[in-house]
Parts: sequence; C-alpha cells; structure tokens
Amino acid sequence: MITAKPPLHLTSVGLVLIPLGVVSVMSGALALAVGFSDHWAFGSKSGLLISAILVYAATLFFLGRSGIASVRGLEERANTDPLTRLPNRHALHEDIQAFSRGEDEVALAMIDLDSFKQVNDHYGHAVGDQLIERCAQLIREVCGAEARCYRLGGDEFAAVMSGKVSGTILEGMCRTLLERLGTPLTLDHRHIAVGASIGLTRSTADLRVPSSEMLRRSDVAMDMSKRGGKMRCTWFNESFDRRRERVREIEDEIRTGIAAGEFHLAYQPLVNADDKRIVAVEALLRWDRGDRPALGPNIFIPVAEDSGLINPLGLWVLRQAVCDALRWGDITLSVNISAAQLRNAEFPIKLGEVLEETGFPPHRLELEVTETCLVLDPVVAERTLAVIRSFGVRIALDDFGTGYASIGFLRRFRFEKLKLDRSLVELAGVDDGSRAMMLSSIALARALDMGVTAEGVETEEQAELVRLAGCDQIQGWLYYRALPAADIDKLIAAQGLLDAQAAGPESKDEQAA
Repeated sequence: MITAKPPLHLTSVGLVLIPLGVVSVMSGALALAVGFSDHWAFGSKSGLLISAILVYAATLFFLGRSGIASVRGLEERANTDPLTRLPNRHALHEDIQAFSRGEDEVALAMIDLDSFKQVNDHYGHAVGDQLIERCAQLIREVCGAEARCYRLGGDEFAAVMSGKVSGTILEGMCRTLLERLGTPLTLDHRHIAVGASIGLTRSTADLRVPSSEMLRRSDVAMDMSKRGGKMRCTWFNESFDRRRERVREIEDEIRTGIAAGEFHLAYQPLVNADDKRIVAVEALLRWDRGDRPALGPNIFIPVAEDSGLINPLGLWVLRQAVCDALRWGDITLSVNISAAQLRNAEFPIKLGEVLEETGFPPHRLELEVTETCLVLDPVVAERTLAVIRSFGVRIALDDFGTGYASIGFLRRFRFEKLKLDRSLVELAGVDDGSRAMMLSSIALARALDMGVTAEGVETEEQAELVRLAGCDQIQGWLYYRALPAADIDKLIAAQGLLDAQAAGPESKDEQAA
C-alpha cells in the first residue's frame, strides 16, 4: 500500500535560508563552470562572473528584506493580541521593565470584566468577541495618549503609565471607565450591560517591584474589588496578602476537618404562622474546632466555595440532613445550596443518587438558594433548577429583600417559597417604607402562587406583624434556636403526642356516634 508523504512545514527562518542556499549553490556552480571552461573568451567569462555576482547580491538583498519583514511580523504577533490588536501580556512585562529603569512612578491597573461569561453563555462566543472588541475600544478612548492599554487574555485587560503622579491619574481613568461601563453597550441591536472590577498597584523609585509581582498585586486587588461588590477600584494593600494566607490556612483546616468528622448539623424549626406547630426544619452547618478559635459559616463557607471544597462538604450536608429527617414524619427539610453547587453540573446527579439511596420523599425536601446564586449565572442556574424540580424537590428563594430580584426574576425561576430576610422584618416594625416593601413582597408572592416565610423573628410584635401581613411560616429565636438532631426528635415526639391527645376525644365521639 502506498502511503502519502506528510507535507513539508517550513518555519520563517527556513523560508529564508533554503532559497538563499539554493541561490548560493547555483551561483557557485556557475562560477566553477566559468572558471574551468576553456570554450569561452576572457571577456565573456568575466561578464558571466560579474552577472553571477550581481544576481547573487540582488538575491541576498531581496531575501534580506523579506527576512527582516518576517522577523518584524513575528515580533508583532508575539506582542499583539490578535482580536483587539492591543499589546498583550508579554508586551506589558517589557513595558513595565522599561518604565522601571527611570526614576518615575509606574502604575498598573488590572481590569476584569464582570458578567462576561454570562454573555458568552447567553449570546454565543461571536457576540462575546464583539463585546471584547468594543470594551478594548472603550479602554483605548479612556486611556488616550497618557496610558498604554493591553489585553491579557479572556476578559482581562490592563493599563500602565509612568510619571510623577501616574497612580492618581490612572485611578481617575479607571473611575471614568467604570462610569462609561455603567451604561449598557450597544452591539448590533442588543444592549448588553457589563461592568468591571479593577485592581491597582504602583512601583516607585524607592521601592521597585518586578513586573511579575506588579501583575500579581494588581490581580489580588482586582479580586478584592470583586469580593467588595464589583464595579469598583481597589488599591493593593499588604493586608490582602495576609488575608489570602489566612484563607489558605482555613482551606487546609476545612479539608482536614472533613476527613476528621469535625462538621455537624443543627436544625432550626419553622412554625406555622397560625397555630405555631413545627412544620419544617432548616439544616445549618456547624464546625466543631475544638480548642481552636470558633469560625462561623459566614467565614468558612465562602472559603469552601472558592476552593471547591463546598462540593464534598455540601454533599455530606445533604446526605446527613435527609438521613436525620427520615424519622421526622411529614416535616419539610430545608437545605441551603451555594452558587458553586448550583454551577456544578454533577450536583443534580448527586442529589438524585442521595434521594434514591436514602429513600427520602422528594416532596419533603426544599432547597434554598439566594438571589446572588442565580444572578451570577442565570442560564446555568435555570437549567440546574429545572432538573432538580423534575425530581419533585421544591425550591425556595432565601434572603429576599436584600438583592436584585424583580417580578421578571421571580417569574423566570418559579420559586415555591419566598423567605423574607430578617433585616426586612426588623425594619418593617419601625419604618413605614420597609413595612410597605414587606407587604408588597408578600402580595407579589401570593400572586405568583408562592408560600412566604418570615426569617429572624425575635419578638411577639414582629410575629404578629408578619402573621397579619400574610406569612405562612415563621422562623426565629422567638420560637426556636438551632438545635441538635436529638432535640428535634424530642420536639417532634412531643408535638405528635399533643396532636394525638387533641384528636383523642374527637375519635371517641365519632366511635360513640
């Protein structure tokens, strides 16, 4: 069998050297032929030699020009982003090093677009590329001739400048950029809202910082901007590194704690607003750290989310909670899920496996999500929730009243329950505007056929207020704090006994009749 030979691939150097070699060989062969031949006259021989030399020199000239152009083209491609034609990361390092040789301050801004992934998921990568080009144009306009801008890859950009007050000027440019990005960008017929989180750092003559360290610091500061709410500028601070080190320590401790069985669950009952009977319990994660300083869920859960440890930890919570709740009759079990779990494609699969293995009735399970979980990646969240609902599991929106939810948002995700945040409940008792907001939220939930739970109820006045406003369930320290599973066993048993006693006389009357 005859096999085709692979095509010959030449580099730009080969494309110059091979023709040059061929011409050299041909010119040398011609010169040798002339030198050893006795059939030509001297004048003819001399003319041929001169012609060969001229052809060789002309070839060298044109190949040299071509080679220089090729090298320049390669250098340009090596330092330029092909989509935006902005300088790239390699060029940024070179420029910072060049600026740092002088005595002036060098300032660097790391610019990361917010919600870019959602644009790609919703509109496709072609529109995403258009958005990148439009943002690059916008950054060019803001930087003007004073600062040089770069695309580092993906949705990351940078800007650098040097001068006596370069940091102040660059920060002003960044704030102008945030103002411009506050207005949706127009791409064809679409109006796309995209913000940015910006991290800033500087290097001075007294304390020069290498380019790689400047990029790291600006990246850390940019991450702090994202954590602080996005659409903001943050200067690098040495405390950020100490915080990151502490986060890494907590991450290691979480990993060890999972293996050592240090985590456990507590359950806070929810009562019926009318008769105060326990109708549901919410599973709350606790960490028994022994002699080490206590850490609340508000500290260790975000670390677990960022590190990916929330997936095994969250799966353990789900499995343990349904195993405990199996013995609590028809009581509903509420379990919180994080944004990271919701974005994990394997979470619905694992949920289905837990329900099947434990035999827990899906209609008794209620998963609580926050508005932030859904806003971060609404397309993925919608798909995941659709799969979860197909099992028969209910979805509740937690902490309502603190975020971005609108009527369209509520209709899109079709929650079975709305949980009013404790801050809204507290303010409703003392502020007319907050009371009106709470009443309108409950009316909206009713119109969309959702149940309503009031969280954080601590006084009889608050309980009466939310009861009259139309809440179905109440959760708070007024009735119960978070309790171990064994204490919930006792409460459920006592409630069952009271129900049986209350039903006793009626049963006797029915039998007598």
